[in-house]
Amino acid sequence: MRELTKGSPAKVIMTFALPIIFGNLLQQLYNLADGKIVSTYVGTQAFAAVGATAVIANLIIGFVNGVTQGFGIPISRCFGAGDYKNMRRYVAGSFIMTVAMTLILTVGALLGIEGLLHILDTPADIMEEALQYIRIIIMGTAFISLYNYSANILRAVGESRIPLLCLVVAVILNIFLDILFVHTFSMGLRGAAHATNIAQCIAGVLCMAYLLFRFRELVPKGQEWQVQRRKYQEMTVFGISLGMMSCFVSIGTVIFQTAVNRLGTKIVTAHIAARRIEELTNVPMLCTGMAMTTYASQNLGAGEYDRIKKGIHQAFVIVLVQGVIFTTFCWIFGYPLIRWITSSNDTYILDTAYRYLTRNTSFYFVLGPLFVLRCSLQGLEHKVIPVASSILELVLKIVSTIWIVPVLGYTGVIYTEPIIWIFMTLMLIGGYVRALKQINEAEHIKSARNTKAENEKINVDNRL
Repeated sequence: MRELTKGSPAKVIMTFALPIIFGNLLQQLYNLADGKIVSTYVGTQAFAAVGATAVIANLIIGFVNGVTQGFGIPISRCFGAGDYKNMRRYVAGSFIMTVAMTLILTVGALLGIEGLLHILDTPADIMEEALQYIRIIIMGTAFISLYNYSANILRAVGESRIPLLCLVVAVILNIFLDILFVHTFSMGLRGAAHATNIAQCIAGVLCMAYLLFRFRELVPKGQEWQVQRRKYQEMTVFGISLGMMSCFVSIGTVIFQTAVNRLGTKIVTAHIAARRIEELTNVPMLCTGMAMTTYASQNLGAGEYDRIKKGIHQAFVIVLVQGVIFTTFCWIFGYPLIRWITSSNDTYILDTAYRYLTRNTSFYFVLGPLFVLRCSLQGLEHKVIPVASSILELVLKIVSTIWIVPVLGYTGVIYTEPIIWIFMTLMLIGGYVRALKQINEAEHIKSARNTKAENEKINVDNRL
């Protein structure tokens, strides 16, 4: 286990964040490879069926990851405070609640999936394949939960490398099984879905096994499994807040995509290509922000209030440097990358995608601090503002979909998200100012207590 309460804040944050960054990049690259395998060996219709269900799969994965990450916040706090007994009670409670959530989510998703695909206007010619694929993925929700629960427990105590290694194994295995099931055994989309579930299961088992055998301090014992109402209520609030935040972001993206779809096939092609590059280049900033949840929570538990402020301010510098690097990269290499992704020489598609990419990434100086502020506030147990900022994002995307894009066309699409980032960051700054006041008050109280204890010790020594 790695304490994030000692050493240079910037170094500790980046050391912890790097495996998370590599893991997310690996997942993004795998998604590209998986799509290529399906389109090559099954066909473009099957590729479209997978694409039509991707938003649902991402919604499930995002919700599970958000909830289990939320469960990890009190675990990080207890670890930072050295309170291992209560830490194990939270580990036990989060396991029980993860099992319950998985059962409810699996049954509910299986019952409602067909209706949801109709609501999303899934084309009739791919509906059957889409249903077949997503139902198998939903039945593997338990494997998704197993990996995310284990990974987020490990990250809560500062171990981010093992979840990455388990993910590397899963991705390699998934690609091998994709080719084996889809091509060799001619199982089509069913093969791709089963390959994903098997790989996710292996990742989850490996992560859980490492947790059980390597970190015995985390394994609950005897009465630590007993249900404690206050702790369960606390975990529910943390889990639901982070899970719903992920859902709001995903739902907003789905709604906003409908506005893009109405602008025509060429615009859609350009938008998808630019988004793939943009999603890859913002991963380092996103994951640095994710690292701040654990960093802030551990230091809060340890009472290292000055260190919290230093870490947040140094994280701002880190993401701003990352933003400059990747903004410059997109301006220089964006055009040839778009041409490679689209396999197109249509100048309208290429120019449109490049315009979106360069304008969008030019606002990374806002997006990076947004990630840091939102995740730091979560780690400091300020739940309302981060969720409110995600609701604001959803509302503004709905407004843009209904009124702005129909008037301004793709120009409205290009500037919608940067404008949303600005409003969200301003809201989060307000939340951080309030959190900073509380940190300063706690720091003052701690300093006063230390001074009093030192004076009492001096008085005792003088009497002796």
